[in-house]
Amino acid sequence: MKKFADVIVPLPIPGQYTYAVPLELEEKVCAGIRVIVPFGKKKYYTAIVTRVHEDAPAGYDTKELVEILDKKPILLKRQYDFWQWIADYYLCTLGDVYKAALPSGMKLESETLVVVNPDYEAESPLTEKEQLVLDTLSRDTGLCINQLEKITGIKNLLPVINKLLEREAIYIKEELKRSYKPRTEVFVRLAETIKSETDLHQLFDTLNRAPKQLAALMKYVELSGWVRPGCFLKEVSRKTLLQKANITSSILSGLVEKHILELYHQEVGRLAKGTIDTMPLNPLSDAQQKAYDEIVQAFASKPVCLLHGVTSSGKTELYIHLIEQAIRAGKQVLYLLPEIALTTQITERLRRVFGNRLGIYHSKFPDAERVEIWQKQLSEDDYDVILGVRSSVFLPFRRLGLVIVDEEHENTYKQQEPAPRYHARNAALVLASIFGAKTLLGTATPSIETYYNAIHGKYGFVQLTERHRQIQLPEIEVVDIKELARKKRMTAQFSPLLLQKIREALEQKEQVILFQNRRGFAPMIECRTCGWVPKCKNCDVSLTYHKGLNQLTCHYCGYTEPVPTSCPACGGTELVSRGFGTEKVEDSIKELFPEARIARMDLDTTRTRTAYEKIISDFEEGETDILIGTQMVSKGLDFDRVSVVGILNADSMLNYPDFRSYERAFQLMAQVAGRAGRKEKRGLVILQTKQPDLPLIHEVVTNDYARMFQEQTEERSLFRYPPFYRLIYVYLKHRKQEVLDQAAGLMANVLRQGLGERVLGPDQPPIARIQTLFIKKIVVKVEQQASLSKVRAYLRQVQRMIVEDERFRSLIVYYDVDPM
Repeated sequence: MKKFADVIVPLPIPGQYTYAVPLELEEKVCAGIRVIVPFGKKKYYTAIVTRVHEDAPAGYDTKELVEILDKKPILLKRQYDFWQWIADYYLCTLGDVYKAALPSGMKLESETLVVVNPDYEAESPLTEKEQLVLDTLSRDTGLCINQLEKITGIKNLLPVINKLLEREAIYIKEELKRSYKPRTEVFVRLAETIKSETDLHQLFDTLNRAPKQLAALMKYVELSGWVRPGCFLKEVSRKTLLQKANITSSILSGLVEKHILELYHQEVGRLAKGTIDTMPLNPLSDAQQKAYDEIVQAFASKPVCLLHGVTSSGKTELYIHLIEQAIRAGKQVLYLLPEIALTTQITERLRRVFGNRLGIYHSKFPDAERVEIWQKQLSEDDYDVILGVRSSVFLPFRRLGLVIVDEEHENTYKQQEPAPRYHARNAALVLASIFGAKTLLGTATPSIETYYNAIHGKYGFVQLTERHRQIQLPEIEVVDIKELARKKRMTAQFSPLLLQKIREALEQKEQVILFQNRRGFAPMIECRTCGWVPKCKNCDVSLTYHKGLNQLTCHYCGYTEPVPTSCPACGGTELVSRGFGTEKVEDSIKELFPEARIARMDLDTTRTRTAYEKIISDFEEGETDILIGTQMVSKGLDFDRVSVVGILNADSMLNYPDFRSYERAFQLMAQVAGRAGRKEKRGLVILQTKQPDLPLIHEVVTNDYARMFQEQTEERSLFRYPPFYRLIYVYLKHRKQEVLDQAAGLMANVLRQGLGERVLGPDQPPIARIQTLFIKKIVVKVEQQASLSKVRAYLRQVQRMIVEDERFRSLIVYYDVDPM
């Protein structure tokens, strides 16, 4: 019987595709491996096999698989179940999940040009086809696969291209982009002709006249531990031998030419090797031990537990003890953090205890490293603990026993663009349930939904109310900047009290954190004469002014333009900045405290992993006096010498058109405040606001989470918001406003027929055009008791009906389930 394979292609298309399996590949094909498939007229993609069967598909002729890339599955059964849940729950395709899950080095794609590598030197003979392809390419600057197939006359060129890629004889501009190459190194060994100690001693005698070659050979024998033929040898790299024997490469080449030594290539991983000296666990304090026992007890009856612990109560220490217990039981642990900045700090603490049993996984790592971690997780020598950001939920696990979601309230756990728009906390709960593992959610300021589930008995609930070593919570002083501005007593963005406290901290060699949740120099510039404001040409937003780059940037589509010298509307030359971002704060602080060492931590200064690490380690080691940052600085970072924290403008967080703005403002301010006062001294937080009488400001000052929770849940129950209702946002996008209005109106009406009052809209979101596309939004509110799967099925059905309409062919429809 002929075999067929169902595959996922890395494209946002519904369903899976079936391909015929060629006879010669039938033995090798199985579920979970990567294969190369033709798709469309002339394109090739790396697909993943999900099922091998003998049912020929009806209705279309199947194409054949071209090549198999793996000997063993890289997608495990439970991972595939998890992918299916994500695609179903978050209303996206399996192709979307595949694209998000796998590092790009594992996805070969067919696009454009193949180019010859001018530095390539053949180490072994090429096949006739390989030589023909190389000769053809060397006469040209680059050809696409279709042209190569025509010129060479070779059918099914992909395997040949693949082999040449592996040899690094060619490389790809875009065509079949194999971005991951294993790292190889040249090693040295004795030639096979040397069979005994006698042979070796004879060589020593013959090399008497070449003392440097003799020294090199003796150094090799010493480094490799060669005692007799067949003994276990240590591998010696060419580089090590040249260094240790203090010889040049020509001396080594001489030994190779005399057939005494041989060179060979070996793959070496990029991941940390060797053993790391580890330390025993720190003992827990009484309060921590009590919380630990309660968590273990909660896990006996419930799969999920919330740990509500005030800032710096030592939650990380508790996690370390729970990880140790899981590893002892032979289980793996996934430790999720919301921000790459945090992994930098916590890595050190975990490495000290778990050494090389710990793997780190996030997007600031080079792709090649992420590929190696993925492959290591599939091997027998996998990591016991993975520390990572949201994408690490996709890694292959085989014995997952515990998932820790630290700072579970953070909105950075939610993926915004592109699909799948998953929430890593909720996805981690499902992943854990697939493995029968336990999940611990830890935070000082729980999300309202999580807290609601905990106090209503769905989750276990443990509280840790005292800070470690009895450190007091910081004192929070509220400053009314509206009144100060009226009296002209503000200096730039700083109140007199904040400046005085910064000065005192600097005099006492203490550190300061200033928080402003907006990057750039100023949110906008404006003409003082006519009020003209530069807008993005692709989006309905004003451009943000970045002084350091002297340019205006759109933070939605990335469009940039130089700062105009005069107003294009009236010709006036007085262009002034309005509002302020972290860059402007940095400028002002440098003027006010020229002697202070200042660093800024926002998206613009932390583009790379090393930039993150440097900013944090400099601050930790006291190299920086004042750290200015966006919400990155609020996330669980521990610094011992921070005595003053300034929240420069609390109102920018509150005045945001979103039902979560109060909850989020409370969380952000409480978390930023928690960075103050460590070790021996109570910290001080200066909270600048124009609305000091708001109840929320009082709740932040008194750290009254329960009060904030009560007020917010009363309001949300009234207006049908989470945790009482589930939300799904439906977004429609089109280049033409009138087509969009028509489609959105029609879709909302059809949805109302099936879902009634649960449907609101369509409305324009706060930013109604992004990247030249106009946007409409429909809100669906589903009560907790209703069947969400039926709602999702109905949404898909209506979407199909709309996009199949001739008028709306280029309409984009997508969903945001459980939006943040």
